[in-house]
Amino acid sequence: MTMPLKTVFYNIERAIKEYRKFSQRNLNKVQKEITVDQALILNVLNDQPERSQKELADLLYKDNAAMTRMVEGMVRKGLLTKDEDPSDRRKARLTVTSKGDAVLKSITPVILNNREVALKGITDEEIGLLVQLLQKIVRNIIQP
Repeated sequence: MTMPLKTVFYNIERAIKEYRKFSQRNLNKVQKEITVDQALILNVLNDQPERSQKELADLLYKDNAAMTRMVEGMVRKGLLTKDEDPSDRRKARLTVTSKGDAVLKSITPVILNNREVALKGITDEEIGLLVQLLQKIVRNIIQP
């Protein structure tokens, strides 16, 4: 059996964790009170305002309780508003506030730079191949 530290899965996990730490350090230089996950929420809701809290949880691989805590924290910070959805009272509608929009605008260059640094020396073709391979791994796992 291959030593776990030499498997592709270990290396994927390490790359993700190192990238998140790198990203958080750089976000902290611009906005001390926002996390990588909160930045992702602002980004998704800015592009797709109809996304539900449940959909955000699925996108960020968070359980419902963790997502609720995260959203409540963002509401307290004034980054989001949470209102009852008029078409379905069981759902809440999340909206990026003007403060949230300003934070997103201030961190967007940081996010773009983080990606550029992380992908330095990797061609578009290599990125495309990596995405295809990762998608194939996911399909292998989720298919019965």
